[in-house]
Amino acid sequence: MNKITKKSFYSFLALYLLSSFSFLILAAYWFFTSQVAMEKNGNFYKMNHIADTVSSEVIKAHMSATPFNLPLFANAKVALLDENKKILYGGFNHKIDFSQEYYMRDDSFTLVTQRTAGHLGVKYVVVQSGECVANITILKNKIFYTVIMTGFAVLVIAIFLSYMFLKPLRDKMREIETFVKDATHELNTPITALMMSASRMKSKKTYDENIVQNVSISSKQLYDIYSSLSFLSFDNSSEEARSVRFDEVVAEDVQYFQELLERKKILVVQELQPCEITIAPTKAKMLANNLLSNAIKYSAPNTTIALKTTSDGFVIKDEGIGIARDKLDVIFKRYARANSYAGGFGIGLSIVENIAKEYGFKIEIESQEGEGTTVRIAF
Repeated sequence: MNKITKKSFYSFLALYLLSSFSFLILAAYWFFTSQVAMEKNGNFYKMNHIADTVSSEVIKAHMSATPFNLPLFANAKVALLDENKKILYGGFNHKIDFSQEYYMRDDSFTLVTQRTAGHLGVKYVVVQSGECVANITILKNKIFYTVIMTGFAVLVIAIFLSYMFLKPLRDKMREIETFVKDATHELNTPITALMMSASRMKSKKTYDENIVQNVSISSKQLYDIYSSLSFLSFDNSSEEARSVRFDEVVAEDVQYFQELLERKKILVVQELQPCEITIAPTKAKMLANNLLSNAIKYSAPNTTIALKTTSDGFVIKDEGIGIARDKLDVIFKRYARANSYAGGFGIGLSIVENIAKEYGFKIEIESQEGEGTTVRIAF
């Protein structure tokens, strides 16, 4: 990952983790407080039930004149005291605060009641239990470990989602990096040719047809690159469509590339019947320009390019290197190239497809490696 992708990755990851952990902590806190409240309420009713049970046994023993035996309770201490707060039965763990009926101290809850109505000389029933505090401690530990495990799972999911959601960005950045490298290479060739031609013209100080031809070809290459990039980068929808003779556009395009055709010794066979379509003039030229430029670029010297226009279509056929069958589905994608034979940005056919989609044209392409490519456009 480059710096921009890394920054986006860590920013997304930090935002996702911050929001997830905040929600997780709030949820854990809400769950803990609600469970503690339920545990305390349950403990209060349980201790009251113990106090009621003991009080009823005291009253029953006194009324029936039978011996009283203090019941034993799991997780609770019970003590019966007289009015002087002297222990008559049982015992307790911690000192009793008789000014409070129900309170927590020293990790245990204490309940003080006077429900025996003085039977058997018992005035106070004291119940002490540490079960609630123990249960709250267990609950706290469970929630803590659950939060830790959930947090780890959230971290793994966050990393996975970050990679998944940022994949389009990484792919686009990779495309841009490749595009910049290709652009540097593509621009370097005509610029170097211009500089060399200019240097030769200065040194010779005379007219040289070959030098002028090099300057012309290089200038047109730069202009084509500029036109393609401008088409992709700026809004061209403002140009109104009008009736255009596409056969004339093709003929002009052949003249435009004549010097390059002569340099590569490529023969162009033209069968141009009148073909009138409704399209923005600039886009008509871009359509013809990109198809002919590709045909020239991927054709070897001493080959033929055939151009044909009808009243409702255009066909261009070359004898170039061709396109592999598995590449035919991707060649119209921006920055996609079937091979590295003649460089390029991989945007020519993307522009052709965009124009065709805009005006409802249908494109068919047939190609065989080593034999050439045929492109048909039905207007």
